[in-house]
Amino acid sequence: MSETQRLFLAITPPTSVRQTLVALQQPLRHVRWTPLDQLHLTLRFLGEVSNNTRDALTDRLANVEVKRFPLPLEGVGVFPLKGPPRVLWVGIGSGHPRLHQLRQHIDDIVVSISPTTDVHTFHPHVTVARCAEIANAAAAAWARSHREFAGPVFLVDAVHLYASELLPSGPRYRLLKSFPLTPTV
Repeated sequence: MSETQRLFLAITPPTSVRQTLVALQQPLRHVRWTPLDQLHLTLRFLGEVSNNTRDALTDRLANVEVKRFPLPLEGVGVFPLKGPPRVLWVGIGSGHPRLHQLRQHIDDIVVSISPTTDVHTFHPHVTVARCAEIANAAAAAWARSHREFAGPVFLVDAVHLYASELLPSGPRYRLLKSFPLTPTV
């Protein structure tokens, strides 16, 4: 039996952009803010993946040909839409076909390797906090007060493969490999 790792593919904004997101944090009871070094936009959560499957993924991801593209951060919200908020997020501006093209390439690769993979709707966002159920009012107030948020535009120039380890203090992410996107001419 081969070992497995809990993996995901993500876009990691530059430090200056992540600092802008950290500036949105404010003391709220029962809200755990995402540390700067863990802020990312998940393209595809892969779950527990065998080493053989991981190797097949990295071989195919090395050949993805999507051009680098600018990506703006805009607006905030909560998940789920109904019921107590569990996640506070910053969104991505609409109309970014290269982001969806990149996600489609990744989905195609993942499904070709693991045909039973669930391909669900993609809601691009950066999770900035997780909430306990009793943080209802505070989370809703935070979302209202930042609904007009417009962050900096940044260049997406790579996709990153991360391993995620769940700890009592929260998840710990470790970068395994980066896949550069095609330079624009």
